[in-house]
Amino acid sequence: MGAALVKGMLNMKATASGDKLASANKSNDISSGDKLACANISDDILSFEILAYDIDAQKLNAFCSATGARAASGNAELAGEADIVVLAVKPDAAPGALRQAAERLSGDKLLISIVLGLSLGRIAELTEGRARYVRCMPNTPALVNEGMTCVSMGSGTDGADIEHVAAIFGSVGKVEFMQEKDLEKVTALTGSSPAYIFVLIEAMADAAVLSGLQRATAYKLASQAVLGSAKMVLETGMHPGALKDMVCSPAGSTIEAIRVLEGRGFRSAVIEAMRACDIRAGEISKQ
Repeated sequence: MGAALVKGMLNMKATASGDKLASANKSNDISSGDKLACANISDDILSFEILAYDIDAQKLNAFCSATGARAASGNAELAGEADIVVLAVKPDAAPGALRQAAERLSGDKLLISIVLGLSLGRIAELTEGRARYVRCMPNTPALVNEGMTCVSMGSGTDGADIEHVAAIFGSVGKVEFMQEKDLEKVTALTGSSPAYIFVLIEAMADAAVLSGLQRATAYKLASQAVLGSAKMVLETGMHPGALKDMVCSPAGSTIEAIRVLEGRGFRSAVIEAMRACDIRAGEISKQ
């Protein structure tokens, strides 16, 4: 995810000069960035330096080669040099990474966390309130600039921070700001949902292969069907049910497929799966 953010930001148009930005996404690292002035997303080219750290030197070198980042010696160095710090680690690695960086953080720095289950309150506790902080939940479609990132702003943040966050995550997709209590409810809807869609695409392709279609063709057609359908919902503003009805002719093949899906509990299975995901996400946040 860190690599996707960096590549998106390298393609981003914004007003800025002489900036440093660091990002990484491995096991126990902190990604950091500096003075990202993005109040006016225009034709001016953003210029900044990227720093990154990973406890795995091989992964760090690969990341730097892929993104043009400069390798830092540790989390403390990143936090000390940066104005914007991006925390992109596994949940169990977050406390250690933040403690390493805490003494170099200050009130003029913005900390952006994309760690699952790490609450704003916990961030404040681990950093001893030394920085402004933001909690974000991106998803993997950011890798193809179609991500959906949900954001909750922490105490002490301001309008400029909102613009910075919107510019960073807007470079790899869409951004939605919300209260933290609502962020807790969208893990299953945005963070984890690409996995459900991949299972759906795989199942659709399997059915097509069963009918005799080549697998590569089946994946392409199934993926485009999902992409096009999602675009119809977003661009027409019509209710998904109404769009479904447009496809279902009386006594036709599509309504027969819908009958089977309903009979096999498709809708209920999706709801229950997402409910289970939300419950587990809540458990993780309390660990």
